[in-house]
Amino acid sequence: MPSAPGPVLPGTLELLILRAVSTGPLHGLGVARRIQQITRDVFEVKAGSLFPALHRMERAGWLRSTWAETPDRRRARFYEITAAGRRQLHAETDRWRRVVGALTHALKVPS
Repeated sequence: MPSAPGPVLPGTLELLILRAVSTGPLHGLGVARRIQQITRDVFEVKAGSLFPALHRMERAGWLRSTWAETPDRRRARFYEITAAGRRQLHAETDRWRRVVGALTHALKVPS
């Protein structure tokens, strides 16, 4: 039986947000849903973590936002990745691949 989605690991929220919006603009709830989808329901991002991170990333220049209408005709802020955000996504992806590789290797080493 699959376990319920859990919180995002420290240091991964920005990477997951950048990855979520890398294929096109999403509103906040769409970002949260996309993260849950791309992590195969392993991570769930709560609004209390998501929206401060989106605003922080927008101030950093990694995201830009515009107001638009959702498919259900509600007004929402849509976030999209910037060129600086793409560079950050690539840098963070490389860093996490090194971390995962090191942990994978460490777990295989006999004790």
